[in-house]
Amino acid sequence: MPLLDVKNLSTRFHTRNGIVHAVDDVSFSVEAGKTLGIVGESGSGKSVTCYSLLGLLPPPPGRIHSG
Repeated sequence: MPLLDVKNLSTRFHTRNGIVHAVDDVSFSVEAGKTLGIVGESGSGKSVTCYSLLGLLPPPPGRIHSG
């Protein structure tokens, strides 16, 4: 059983110019005792993904399960 299981995580922001799809349909799991690194270009959604997982943003669509 994974320590963290993320399925279909999406995070969107509403702006004056429309909707920004910061994170779209991200899925991953982390087993106990394992390490996960999230890498990507600037603006690719790494921080937004972490903020969503930590509950620092409104609840996103998708499923986050921690064991």
